[in-house]
Amino acid sequence: MEYIQEIKVLYGDTDSYGVVWHGAYTKWFEAARAGFVEKMGFDLAELEAGKVLFPVTEMNIRYKSSAKVHEIILIKSCIIEVKPFCVMFEHNVYEKSTGILRVSAHINIAAINPETGKIYRRMPENLLENFEKAMK
Repeated sequence: MEYIQEIKVLYGDTDSYGVVWHGAYTKWFEAARAGFVEKMGFDLAELEAGKVLFPVTEMNIRYKSSAKVHEIILIKSCIIEVKPFCVMFEHNVYEKSTGILRVSAHINIAAINPETGKIYRRMPENLLENFEKAMK
């Protein structure tokens, strides 16, 4: 499964050089992952109420070219690896009109219990099955 998030770059997303500030991408990746999970049929608030959160545990970002203010970018997200306790997403950011790759990222999230803060050795079966299905 692929999820596509469209975003217009605003002035507040840029730095003093007029290009997207590197930290803005992490905010957009979070929005894309949330949209991905919702497209799978899950509600993040319901997951939290059911004692499952998915914090980021690892992030690898490669900046290829600079996005600029007013550009429309597309974040294409997919799952590339599922383990019993974590999921790795791939996010690629493209400039919409040209298709130029701006940024590529691999982000790992782990299933934790929000009450204890501990990682589940195995996330709930329905989540695991749905993440595996979405990866195909």
